[in-house]
Amino acid sequence: MSDGFFTSASVGALAVARSNSNVIYAGTGETTIRVDVSYGDGVYRSTDAGRSWVHLGLRETRHIGKICIHPLDPDIVFVAALGDAFGSNEERGVFRSKDGGKTWQKVLYRNPDAGAVDISMDPSNPRILFATTWETRRSFWNLNSGGPGSGLFRSLDGGDTWEELSGRNGLPGGVLGKLGVSVSQAQRGRVYALIEAEGDKIGLYRTDDYGDRWVHVSQNRDLIHRPWYYTHVFADTVHADTVYVNNLQMWKSTDGGASFTNLTTPYSDNHDLWIDPANPKRMIQGNDGGACVTFNGGRTWSSIYNQMTAQFYRIDVDDRHPYRVYATQQDNTAISVPSASETGVITLGDCTYPGTGESGFIAVDPEDPDIVYCGATGSSPGGCGALQRYDHRTRQIRVVSVWPEKTSGMAPKNMRYRFAWTFPITFSPHDPKTLYAGGNHVFRSRDEGSSWTAISPDLSLSDPARQDYSGGVLTHDNSGAEVHATCASVVESRHRKGEIWASTDDGLVHVTRNDGIEWRNVTPDAMPELAYVGCVEISSHDADTVYVAATRYKLADYQPYLFRTRDGGKSWQPINGNLPNGEITRVVRADPVRPGLLFVGTETAVFFSLDEGAHWSRLAGGLPVVPVYDLKIKGSDLVAGTHGRSFWILDDITALRELAVDQNDARLMSPRPTVRTKLRYGARKGSKAGMSYSPAFGIGAGTEGVELEGGRSHRHYLDCGENPPIGAIVYYWLPEDAEGPVKLTFQDATGKTIIAFTSDDQEASFDKKPGTKAGLNRFVWDLKHRGPSKLDKSLITRKYEPLAMEDEDPSGPAVVPGSYKVELQADGKSQMAGLTVVKDPRVATTDKDFAEQFVLLQELFGKVSSLNQAVNRIRLLKRQLADLQKRLGGSDKSLGERTQALFGRLEAIEGTLVDIKRETPRDSDDRNPAGWHDKLIDLVTVVEIGDAAPTVQARHVSDEIMSRVDSEIKKLDEVVNDEVTALNAALKSGGFEVLGTGKA
Repeated sequence: MSDGFFTSASVGALAVARSNSNVIYAGTGETTIRVDVSYGDGVYRSTDAGRSWVHLGLRETRHIGKICIHPLDPDIVFVAALGDAFGSNEERGVFRSKDGGKTWQKVLYRNPDAGAVDISMDPSNPRILFATTWETRRSFWNLNSGGPGSGLFRSLDGGDTWEELSGRNGLPGGVLGKLGVSVSQAQRGRVYALIEAEGDKIGLYRTDDYGDRWVHVSQNRDLIHRPWYYTHVFADTVHADTVYVNNLQMWKSTDGGASFTNLTTPYSDNHDLWIDPANPKRMIQGNDGGACVTFNGGRTWSSIYNQMTAQFYRIDVDDRHPYRVYATQQDNTAISVPSASETGVITLGDCTYPGTGESGFIAVDPEDPDIVYCGATGSSPGGCGALQRYDHRTRQIRVVSVWPEKTSGMAPKNMRYRFAWTFPITFSPHDPKTLYAGGNHVFRSRDEGSSWTAISPDLSLSDPARQDYSGGVLTHDNSGAEVHATCASVVESRHRKGEIWASTDDGLVHVTRNDGIEWRNVTPDAMPELAYVGCVEISSHDADTVYVAATRYKLADYQPYLFRTRDGGKSWQPINGNLPNGEITRVVRADPVRPGLLFVGTETAVFFSLDEGAHWSRLAGGLPVVPVYDLKIKGSDLVAGTHGRSFWILDDITALRELAVDQNDARLMSPRPTVRTKLRYGARKGSKAGMSYSPAFGIGAGTEGVELEGGRSHRHYLDCGENPPIGAIVYYWLPEDAEGPVKLTFQDATGKTIIAFTSDDQEASFDKKPGTKAGLNRFVWDLKHRGPSKLDKSLITRKYEPLAMEDEDPSGPAVVPGSYKVELQADGKSQMAGLTVVKDPRVATTDKDFAEQFVLLQELFGKVSSLNQAVNRIRLLKRQLADLQKRLGGSDKSLGERTQALFGRLEAIEGTLVDIKRETPRDSDDRNPAGWHDKLIDLVTVVEIGDAAPTVQARHVSDEIMSRVDSEIKKLDEVVNDEVTALNAALKSGGFEVLGTGKA
């Protein structure tokens, strides 16, 4: 619901006003500041239950831990702002607004290095508040939790003044780290505090007099593992002695914190909790897998697998059709997802899990896509640099780490080799049996990871000062996420075997041109100190042209850093161009087709440049605001691995490959080759407005179709992925809005028109009308010929209006693989481009098979047209006869009897051709015998269901049914020629208006 309003992707706090549930405040930027933490841009407010949002400022707070709203006045709100996690800044502490966020007052402030992380208000007396501050800092190589800025504070006057309680009244003093606090609404004076402190002073504290006296009720480490990441406490809303603590597990106490039992949640790493103020059995819980709901106090929870929030690190693609996309994902396994599926949507059931890779790069064997290598530090044995080889045939993992020594708890300076949380893994483009892995050295394996050889010296700065223990003085935390002074990118040149480029996470770029025997430091002179150089990209067009993306955001430097060399690293030029300040640059990719076409993944988007970085533009097309960690170009698709919104694919970048930097004239782009694709029978059937829970028979997936302004419609994919368009994608550029209609005509190789679409067609749906607006327009042709003549629905007489929607009229047959043309006509000018349709590479169908199928389908659709035209004639005649009966009114018995008899003969023919007893679209032929129309449509489906020639029996049945239809149409012609003609003669002699026959 925030898409289109928020300009940052990370939400650290949400609060809904008790007095008006339409009022919601959102604080952006997480305070669970792990290695991949994203920063925010302040506070947003909605007054219409999330339909729209307004930015309220506090942009430099960066990370917001909690928001409290006054229980009676939604305009009074408090924000616990941690501030910049990567550097000192002043916009941190507790902020208060009394006017709904129009203005803010900083009411609690410690120092530029400590901010507020939690705040809790007494609902029975909102002048009483408790807040915690936390001194913390994260860099690329360290997380520090604790310092003189951490503490617990109390206000008794609505936030006007605050007093520190830390070190007083039973609370621990000395160095404190992260603290959580929760005021009970069930008992006045009851407050719980969870505190990271020295030694045995760590743990849960409780007061019953608003903090004048505290009791240390538990020092159990299970409540406060990894305090910087958790330290979340929540008082029950009804039972004063019930308190919850979220940590690796979720814990519940019913005796005021003295003892705890585990509440099993759908995922580990538990963080947030909302408890219904009136019914504490109803809770919403947030964990590293997603959000889940309970209605029975935590005995059972809803699924987390209906939220597409995967956080991917690095991605790869294979060469199957449809190709699959692979990634490692934070707090989950490696995953493989098809780029399309035969059911029309991509479900979790279509995915596979190639290893337990949570953290690293992933690489698919270029000769065997069933073999996948993935980095799995944190989710595998094998220590820092855990590397898995997964075989999909056996579903087995082999750990092939360079040095598989368990390293948790170790300082990086004491490790044999250093491997980062996200360490490079890549194949040689010259030898698919050669695999590289990047630690502080570059390693090579030529036997699938069974052995490794270091082929470089330590390529990092290797400063021991940045290789010490992480976590701070209170709680060491050495999980592998802060291992530093290592390679961040390794890539071998596709032009020159043995030329390998390696960049590091501490600001260096190296290259070897003799397979690792000698390495040269070619770091750009303008590369800032200690930058994370996350990507080296070698141009496909020139061996000496190389691009580099770097960032220093974990040093509080949020500028983009992009460089290019055209001489193999001898000199470098910055290519940031007009990239906005604040858009950190994680990855750069160069198009293998068009020189100078570049793509960059940033903190919020994908940007592209047509002129090698001189100018940049944000890619539109529906990609939400989200960190983009990796990009791959697959054919003419651009694949993005996002950190929080799963995979996204821009289906066709052909237009960007052809568009001029200063495109001033209308231009029709050459469409890419189109694969003739078949979906499973029934897929996408009935996918109109409203909810759909099954995209195809037997497949569960939720989508929602919504109607938009201007006749447009859109389908939301709720727990599944979206398939690419089925058909040929045609792009054209208009320098200004078209003055007249825009027309697209599709022709066969001889120039014969197959079908045409015009922007002013009043009967066409929005997606069948070519766009007329200035800029880039996209049209998708479904490869179908014109459909058969339609039944005139205005001639149908119903007893009542059906509840069910009408089926869509069928399209014609799909074109066979071959060469075609598309013509664009706009503002009096015409352009033509070639269009190639190819068969699905998985099928063995021959040209003869396709031709036989197409010929029979043309015959069947032609017969459907003839049948529909005949039924329309019958219904028009019947309507005229009914009107005639009314006009006669018994005045001429002979004419009345002839009219009635003719009506009956026409209805008998109609009842043979179609089911005239069908009362609604869903009143199927199960109740009544199918008419010839039903049989023809069913035969069409039989013949076109797959890419295959018709069976002999399908040909026989088609011939028989088409013959029966011809027989009924012949009967109709005879009735019209004989009986209708005779009746018209009698009507004319009697002075009555004659009947129209529906034919010239």
